[in-house]
Amino acid sequence: MYKISYENDEMMIRFDKELVDEEALSNFLGHISLKSLLKKSTTKDLTKMRAKTRLQNFPTGFALIRDPALNKGTAFTEEEREILGLSGLLPPRIHSLDEQVERVLWNLRKKTTDIERYIFLISLQDRNKTLFYRLMIDNIEELMPIVYTPTVGLACLQYGHIFRRPRGIYITPNDKGRISALLGNWHRKDIRIIVVTDGERILGLGDLGADGMGIPVGKLSLYTACGGIDPSLTLPITIDVGTNNPVLLNDPLYIGLKQPRVRGEEYEELLEEFVMAVQEVFPGCMIQFEDFANKNAFYLLQKYRETVCCFNDDIQGTASVTVAGLFSALRITGGSFKDHRILFLGAGEAGIGTGDLAVAAMVEEGLSLEEARKHCWFVDSKGLVVKSRTDLTGHKLDYAHDHEFIADFLTAVQVLKPTAIIGVSGQAGRFNKEVLEAMAAINERPIIFSLSNPTSKTECTAEQAYTWTDGRAVFASGSPFPEVVYNGRKFVSGQGNNVYIFPGVGLGVMASKATQVTNEMFLLAARILANEVSETDLRIGRVYPPLPRTRDVSKEIAIAVADLAYTRGLASRPRPENLEEYIHNLMYDPEYPSYI
Repeated sequence: MYKISYENDEMMIRFDKELVDEEALSNFLGHISLKSLLKKSTTKDLTKMRAKTRLQNFPTGFALIRDPALNKGTAFTEEEREILGLSGLLPPRIHSLDEQVERVLWNLRKKTTDIERYIFLISLQDRNKTLFYRLMIDNIEELMPIVYTPTVGLACLQYGHIFRRPRGIYITPNDKGRISALLGNWHRKDIRIIVVTDGERILGLGDLGADGMGIPVGKLSLYTACGGIDPSLTLPITIDVGTNNPVLLNDPLYIGLKQPRVRGEEYEELLEEFVMAVQEVFPGCMIQFEDFANKNAFYLLQKYRETVCCFNDDIQGTASVTVAGLFSALRITGGSFKDHRILFLGAGEAGIGTGDLAVAAMVEEGLSLEEARKHCWFVDSKGLVVKSRTDLTGHKLDYAHDHEFIADFLTAVQVLKPTAIIGVSGQAGRFNKEVLEAMAAINERPIIFSLSNPTSKTECTAEQAYTWTDGRAVFASGSPFPEVVYNGRKFVSGQGNNVYIFPGVGLGVMASKATQVTNEMFLLAARILANEVSETDLRIGRVYPPLPRTRDVSKEIAIAVADLAYTRGLASRPRPENLEEYIHNLMYDPEYPSYI
């Protein structure tokens, strides 16, 4: 084919001239000529010429400015502007990243509504990822309610109307047989974390179809801001199988398929192909199932949890953060975890998942599985879950106790005398004055967790919880509430947000390349999170750490999860000598690199 020979410092390549591609030969000779010039050059421009050589395949000009992963905006240096073809394309003043953050905050705070702030931030993310994540990390308490709950719920309700730029990958039943090819269209090939939804149960808002894409996008933003996952390693996906929401079906601006939801075997085959395609295109990638309807959520988790690296955040993440709150609450109320009697309002993914993890914690404290389950009670849309009911299916059966049926929640509280009530029903106002007064009559420090999202769906507000229990409630909520002053005492309630859990679990799984995400990891994460709550937090009524500490908490959880993966034989990469240092170095820190 060809022969190579050497003579002194020269190399000769001989081959049939008919094999020559003129363009390839021209490019090769041009490269050799440039190298020769650089070698011989003694001019002051030598450094610049070498820099240009290194950056031959690097975007320049408008292509660089429009690449959100590389764009620095006005922070490009004079030398970068000259070498990368940016001279004249940017204002002459060079700004630091901190100055850019200041400008963005000034503009953001001038917006008059949360949905305007959401659109502004998402547009920034589309232009300059480094600036977006620097802004998020430095202002997480202010911005998380905008990027995620509660504002993301409003954004999903209007998603088709505020749609500006496609994000992530959309998969439909029409793509059956070619999902691997669709995943291969993504411009990044090293994907470690996928968040996927089918949009059927978005927060407490119901079926939003393809408009639910705001949830995977928002979750992955928090993986980066709160867990240090490099955004280039993440991918949001929506599986659009239709919608049964008549408002969307009649909306001319709806972005999804205008057809009823696909069910049954066709749905299961599509999801099976998707899961297998991920294993093929992005091997070792962790899949987070998000906002699937109850039946499909439990089905997918049960089917894949032992064979694929996956978890369901609505079931396992919510369970972990809720159990962490209960662990913290014990430092206020006293007693042991196995002494709890927990009454759930809502028996869906979040409720049953939390019940299962609470049971696991009680078993660790010495109770049998059967005894531990008797400490968890559920009220669903029809009333108390008991053995005599004939309409129960699935996971509810594990908590169907031998007790008389009770139709309403207040009576259930009065009869069962729980130490804690946990709202995961999506029904606003269900923890009314009578319910909270009953809890205060039963317990010196009643535990009230109103976890439904968004704020419009919460079972009670922080002010109601403290006022109707005479300031004795140990309160947490799914969405943030302002501080409350009652009888001269200030209360700052904790937000039972899954963001305390899933970023750290994901980072630990990624660091160890764990092949499974187990319930044991989520119980461990709950204990780590509870340990991060300070005495100062507890004194003001907060059972979770302040949100600005989420990156620190995520790092501790990641170290513990990765260590557990190695201990249980689930890790698929060699254990580093210093696991803590290794994980610290993995964490993405948004700073502008030098391109020359």
